[in-house]
Amino acid sequence: MSTVLQTYGLTKAFGSKLAVDHVDMTIEQGDIYGFIGKNGAGKTTLMRLVLSLALPTSGSYELFGAAPTAQSRRRIGSLVETPGFYKNCSAQENLTRFAGLYGTDLSEVKDVLGLIGLEGTGSKKAGKFSLGMKQRLGIGIALLNHPDFIVLDEPVNGLDPAGILEMRNLIQSLNRERGITFLISSHLLDELSKIATRFGIINNGKLVEEIRSEDLRNRDGNRTRFVVNDPQAAREALLPAAGAENITVRDHALLVQGQTGDVPRLNRLLVEAGIEVSSISHENSSLESFFMERIGR
Repeated sequence: MSTVLQTYGLTKAFGSKLAVDHVDMTIEQGDIYGFIGKNGAGKTTLMRLVLSLALPTSGSYELFGAAPTAQSRRRIGSLVETPGFYKNCSAQENLTRFAGLYGTDLSEVKDVLGLIGLEGTGSKKAGKFSLGMKQRLGIGIALLNHPDFIVLDEPVNGLDPAGILEMRNLIQSLNRERGITFLISSHLLDELSKIATRFGIINNGKLVEEIRSEDLRNRDGNRTRFVVNDPQAAREALLPAAGAENITVRDHALLVQGQTGDVPRLNRLLVEAGIEVSSISHENSSLESFFMERIGR
């Protein structure tokens, strides 16, 4: 599988603050890459770097397996922050104007209009559109350039449930039917978990982890939660049996990965170590809980 985006120690500093801190990110062809992080973690800054909207302080990146060029940048569509369009023009008029700017055949405007679900808006001015319609128009404008890779910064932020569903269906359709690769940031982790094939977690500018969605699902389905009186002592007691990489401490609970069949033995080890175990349960971790573990909260 070919690589669409690869970054090498990509860094952006604003004074003494590293907004993006030596990030090595890999996005493969066909991915819907969910980019997760708190406000100010560096998501938008990294997107702006790979879109050439900002210059890196150090590090580099490749697009489609090579150093970025004007030609490879034309293969990228984006919707970062506020969609840009002509507010006093209809959806079709907007697409027609942008098609002229991009050198796109005007016959494609009708197809794009239908693809984004705005064919029934007639002469309604884009400035009067709902937020979801504006987001879809922004994606429609990006599609006119026939992108292989689309970067979306918070595309469902502020949308109502119907708008979120429409956006989700559009992204999945473009990925499945046109083979478009996506890099998407969102605060709605549950929604992102429904479409992403791969996740990247960024915290304080650092890429903490990358994980495929199937690996996250497998991880979630095989974890045991021990509520104990002394989590640190409990962790030490289970280290020889479970391994440090499989044990997470959260509040007064110990989360043990991949040892479901050994629960009686693990419980016995805790009791023998003088640990009080108040409950044992099987836990299906969400993307949100996985994210919180990885950023240390």
